[in-house]
Amino acid sequence: MRILISPDKFAGTLSAPEVVNALAEGWADVAPDDVIIGLPMSDGGPGMIDTLAANLDGRRTPITAVDPLGRQVTANSLYVGDTAYIESAQACGLHLLAPDERDPMRTTSYGVGTLIGHAVESGMRTVVVGLGGSATNDAGAGMLTPLGLTPVDAAGRALPYGGGWLIDCDRLEGAARLRGVELIAATDVDNPLCGINGASAVFGPQKGADPDAVQRLDFALSRFSSVLERDVADGRGELSQRPGGGAAGGIGAALFALGARRESGFGLVADVVGLYEAMDTADLVITGEGSFDHQSLRGKVVSGVAEAAGERGLPCLVAAGQVTVGRREMLSAGITRAVSLAEHYGSVEEAMSRPAEGLRALGARFARQWRRG
Repeated sequence: MRILISPDKFAGTLSAPEVVNALAEGWADVAPDDVIIGLPMSDGGPGMIDTLAANLDGRRTPITAVDPLGRQVTANSLYVGDTAYIESAQACGLHLLAPDERDPMRTTSYGVGTLIGHAVESGMRTVVVGLGGSATNDAGAGMLTPLGLTPVDAAGRALPYGGGWLIDCDRLEGAARLRGVELIAATDVDNPLCGINGASAVFGPQKGADPDAVQRLDFALSRFSSVLERDVADGRGELSQRPGGGAAGGIGAALFALGARRESGFGLVADVVGLYEAMDTADLVITGEGSFDHQSLRGKVVSGVAEAAGERGLPCLVAAGQVTVGRREMLSAGITRAVSLAEHYGSVEEAMSRPAEGLRALGARFARQWRRG
């Protein structure tokens, strides 16, 4: 048999390549003669640079930026020819904060603007910004500042970091310094900037926003979207409800205002790593991620892999840290079966402490069950 293993990372525990290795080792324990193809994946969020760097002839470029709280951090971009690939989470990712530091009222995307600015000044002609895994909810206001656009209040004072202050935004002063580069927002998230499916309501709670903060942030982002449309977008349409505008806490909307076009983050990575060609010769597909939940079915790696497998009539199995998706939803998404480390160990805590060992056991379990069936 030819087994294709193509998962995302398990956030907080294992990288996508480590997940591949653990599942592959487990399968090989049971069926050592089978052919295993490992293709780590990303949808534009954390891990995108590692995945692309392993498959493209480019150079990693370390850049000094700031994290979501303004502290110095080194982020890597990938420069391939005259194209720059930027992973926004390297500068504003949730993983950069301790749990008690999460507060989207004050976190900033400033560091992402630093990465874009470095690419522009380095002579890049195309800048691809992977969106996902952010700790921010500032609609890209922080990102705009190092690019030459400063959010100010009615008195002309620059606003502090954070989405909470955008309620006081009167205008954006300055002009974007992009030197004619083409911007691409790489994301499969279709959430708009504002509303019940917007950045604040859907992603705010996992970034530390309580119900009151969610409402305040949504109102602030709605106000800021009007400022973006007036001062930056130059007639490019209404931003608050544009699909994908809510990606990475609203960085998507700011990129759209700057003229960026949206591309599928999953599709971009899949093309680079040769996912579809590998599927054409596979008998079975295994994918996975840390938490297989309802968001996994909306433009994440698992749903992308499952859809591609379904188009080829291939069974698709999911290994995850936790599974909260119902069987009917799984089947409708083209997923044959899903198993979790939490189920295997009996607790989430144990699953988090021994993920590689557990995934190896799940890989062996898949091999025994599939080959028997």
